[in-house]
Amino acid sequence: MSDTAQTAEKAKVHEEKEADHHPYFRPRDAATLILVDRSGSIPKVLVGKRHDKVVFMPGKFVFPGGRVDKDDHRVPCAAPITPELEANLAKGSPKTPASRAKSLAIAAIREACEETGLCLGRKAEGKARLEGPWKPFADAGLLPDPSSLFLIARAITPPGRVKRFDTRFFTADASAITHHVEGVIHPDAELVELVWVELGSRPLADLHPMTRNVLNELHARLATGPLRHDAPVPFFHFYGGKMQKDILS
Repeated sequence: MSDTAQTAEKAKVHEEKEADHHPYFRPRDAATLILVDRSGSIPKVLVGKRHDKVVFMPGKFVFPGGRVDKDDHRVPCAAPITPELEANLAKGSPKTPASRAKSLAIAAIREACEETGLCLGRKAEGKARLEGPWKPFADAGLLPDPSSLFLIARAITPPGRVKRFDTRFFTADASAITHHVEGVIHPDAELVELVWVELGSRPLADLHPMTRNVLNELHARLATGPLRHDAPVPFFHFYGGKMQKDILS
């Protein structure tokens, strides 16, 4: 059996084990950030290897991301999200209000900093009043800056899962990273290793199937030139036990 076939078979088994027909759970808003380095001839994306002892996806390479926090929309920013990004986040049903759109973008930046130590921010005038997970920004005199984010896709975890998420997948160029927090990656952390890998490389073949779908979308968009907000945004969801791909409108 080829490596590709083995990967597909493992993913199928994982999906079957995961689908234990749990009671219906409403998906929770979540955000993922895919950082891209386009300085070379082949774009690279940043992935982190999860600790072998974590419950969810142990030892797998993942992109930083997680649930939206209730206070994310209150965080002061160096710049607002662009009107184009806000419009893309509002697409679909029900419509996403502006405050929730900001929360999603900010959650992606927060999770990236928490899990990788890489912060997308801009110098703040005076001392930044940020606490909790935002302390690294305050220490560096930064405010989070979501103005460089693009929406690549939206995906909802299938029904029947213990945890369900309505995830927006964002991307940003590596040039938007303005601060690096040391010591975030270590043997006992959630992510034990960070690697910049070329699109199409082996570590990316072992991603969760849905994440791999999103990465294929990103790869296709990068192949056409600079990212644009007016590109179609796919929406992956499940209906009748099968994955559907629609375009948000």
